[in-house]
Amino acid sequence: MNTYSSSDAPMSAVVENWTPPARPDGAVLQGQYARLERLSAETHAALLYRAYADHDEVWDYLPYGPFSSASQYHRWVRDNANLDDPWYYAIKNLKTGEFEGVASFLRISPESGSIEVGSISLSPALQRTTAATEAMYLMMAWAFEAGYRRYEWKCNAANMPSRRAAQRLGFSFEGVFRQAAVVKGRNRDTAWFAAIDAEWPALKEAYAAWLSPANFDAEGHQRESLGDMTRLVRVAEDPAQPQQR
Repeated sequence: MNTYSSSDAPMSAVVENWTPPARPDGAVLQGQYARLERLSAETHAALLYRAYADHDEVWDYLPYGPFSSASQYHRWVRDNANLDDPWYYAIKNLKTGEFEGVASFLRISPESGSIEVGSISLSPALQRTTAATEAMYLMMAWAFEAGYRRYEWKCNAANMPSRRAAQRLGFSFEGVFRQAAVVKGRNRDTAWFAAIDAEWPALKEAYAAWLSPANFDAEGHQRESLGDMTRLVRVAEDPAQPQQR
């Protein structure tokens, strides 16, 4: 039963001048350290398979993989590269000149202003590099600057590296959906993280400061961590990673 009258019912905020944003359009995302191109079987599959070779752990938490041959991976890329959702990018590490990872936009919902980053598979050569961080920044920048209101990161709750990465990148923890899926015959609880458009200006400033050459010494070691820079922006910490930077 509705116990509120029309005059005292609590209402959420009005979204002024709302226009649903565009879907991803295939534009190259170019940074100082990373370049993201629309994934292509002909251009990228063989190079990516070589980067992933002998590292089946890359696929542990993904619903696909590992791949037993280059042709098997080529077929997977061919079947998925032209989807509208997920929308896959190949990530080029500009330091090495090699394509070393894949990431995608998915659950793309312009009508609600929500978009997710996921299906991330980074080869060992790309993991924990400036290029990997900048790739995530470039995708976040595209989403918010296109007009999305909410940018999501979801992962298997058992995947602690992914949960640490989400928090470091400035996503706020929103909870765990229990028994959300069955993946490769195993239960998946899903940890949810998100950033919203009101947080983007501060996150953008944090990324700019972290990616600045001045933030790295002659050996390439960071002077200040991105996790420290995004801490003041995050509205909720992941209880499983309270001190991670």
